[in-house]
Amino acid sequence: MEWEAVIGLEVHTQLATKSKIFSGAATAYGAEPNRQACAIDLGLPGVLPVLNAEAVRMAVMLGLAIDATVARRSVFARKNYFYPDLPKGYQISQYELPVVARGHLDIQIDGVAKRIGITRAHLEEDAGKSLHEDFQGLSGIDLNRAGTPLLEIVSEPDLRSAQEAVAYLKKLHQLVVWLGICDGNMQEGSFRCDANVSVRPKGQEQFGTRAEIKNVNSFRFVERAIEYEIERQIELIEGGGRVVQETRLYDPDRDETRSMRGKEEANDYRYFPDPDLLPLVIEDSFIEQLRASLPELPQAAFARFVRDYGLPDYDAATLTAERATAGYYEALVAATGGEARLCAKLCANWVMGDLAAALNRAGLPIGESPVPAEALAGLLGRVLDGTLSGKLAKEVFAAMWAGEGTADAIIAARGLVQLTDSSAIDTLIDGILAASPKQVEQYRAGQDKLFGFFVGQVMKASKGKANPQQVNERLLARLKG
Repeated sequence: MEWEAVIGLEVHTQLATKSKIFSGAATAYGAEPNRQACAIDLGLPGVLPVLNAEAVRMAVMLGLAIDATVARRSVFARKNYFYPDLPKGYQISQYELPVVARGHLDIQIDGVAKRIGITRAHLEEDAGKSLHEDFQGLSGIDLNRAGTPLLEIVSEPDLRSAQEAVAYLKKLHQLVVWLGICDGNMQEGSFRCDANVSVRPKGQEQFGTRAEIKNVNSFRFVERAIEYEIERQIELIEGGGRVVQETRLYDPDRDETRSMRGKEEANDYRYFPDPDLLPLVIEDSFIEQLRASLPELPQAAFARFVRDYGLPDYDAATLTAERATAGYYEALVAATGGEARLCAKLCANWVMGDLAAALNRAGLPIGESPVPAEALAGLLGRVLDGTLSGKLAKEVFAAMWAGEGTADAIIAARGLVQLTDSSAIDTLIDGILAASPKQVEQYRAGQDKLFGFFVGQVMKASKGKANPQQVNERLLARLKG
C-alpha cells in the first residue's frame, strides 16, 4: 500500500520583549536559576497579571505579515494542568478567540510553490524548566522562563513530508527574525516546535491517528524526527497494530521517538476565561499604524534583488535570508558607486564569500563586522577601477579586518597597486617564455593545459600584482606568435 503523511506544526516563538508577558520581570537568557521569577509569574496570592503591550504589537505584526485576520477582540484563558515546572497549576493562553487566525506562508519545494495555511497564532506564557542533572539523582526546577511571552503559531495539516515541514519551519523562522519579534535562537529555546504526524493510505481523505513529537529545537532534528515517526507508524499499521494518540519525545542520540504520555484533548485542560484579565481589544487605528510600519518582507526583497540587481535566484535568496545581511548588501552596492547592476554581482560575491567566511570564523553577526559596508566599498572600488587584482584584494581585506586602516591606506603602505603597464607585463612574459623553452614547445605542440603554468609563473614573477586579464591576453598572443 502507498502511504501519505499528514503533518502540522505548532511553533513556539519566544517574543523578543524585555519583560514577561504579564509581569515586569526580565526575560534575559542565561541568568542564575530562579533569579528572574517574580510573584506574578508564580501566581502567588493577591497578585494580578498585566498584559505586556509590546507582546501584542509583535503578535499583530506577525498576523499582518502572514496575511491573516487580526482579531479586534480576543480572550485569555486558563489552561489547567499539573506539571512541576508550572507553579500556578495553569498556563495563561488563548483558546477559542486567538489574536491571529487564518493566515498562510508560501514555500518552495524543488522549484514548486506550495501554500501552507496557518490556523492561528495565539499569545501565551511559557512554563518553567525541569533540570535533571547535577542534583544527586534528583530534579530541580528553574522558573526563570515562567511567564516569558510566547506566540504559538499553528499550521494547518497541509504538510506532506519532512522536507516540506523543514521548508515551512525555515520560512517561518526567517520571517519572525526579519520582523524583529524573535531572536530565533533555537539552541536557547527561542524557536521550537511540536510536530503532529499521522499517516493514511494515499487517496484517503480521512486523517489517521496522530502522534505529537514535543519540543524539537533544530531543523535537522525536526526532519529526522518526522521521518522516523512516519516510518514507525507505517510499520506499526502494516504489522497489524494501531497508532495511539500520544505525545512522544525525539532522542537525537538514538535517532528515534519514544512515548512520553497520552495526548490530552482540549477538554482535559478545562479551559475557561481568565478572571483576572480583560478581553484584549485592538483598535483599527493600531493595526493600520503597524501595517504602515512593516518592513519590506523577505519574499518581496528576494524578488526585488533579482529584478533590480540582476542577481541569480541563489544569490538573492542567500542575501535576503536575514534582514541585516540584505541591508549590508544594499549599503555596499550604494557605496561602491556606479551602475548598481554592474557592481551588484561583485558585491554579492564578497558578502557571501570572504565577508561571510570571516564572520563565521570570528563568530560575529554581520551587524558587528569590523569592516562596515562603506569600508568594503572602498576596497571593491579599487577592484573595479583595476587598481587591485582579486588576489591582492583578499590580502587588503585581511588587513582591513585586522584593523590596519582603509583600503587605500593599506594599498599605499604595502605597495599593492596592480601592475597594468602593458610593456612591463610583456617584459615579464618574455622572461618566463625564455626560461621555459621546453614547455613552450609542448604547448605549441598541443598541450593546452600548460597555459595555466605560464600564467602562474607570470603572476609569481609579478608577486601577484599583474592584471590577470592582461596577462592572459598578452600571454596568449605571445604563445601563438
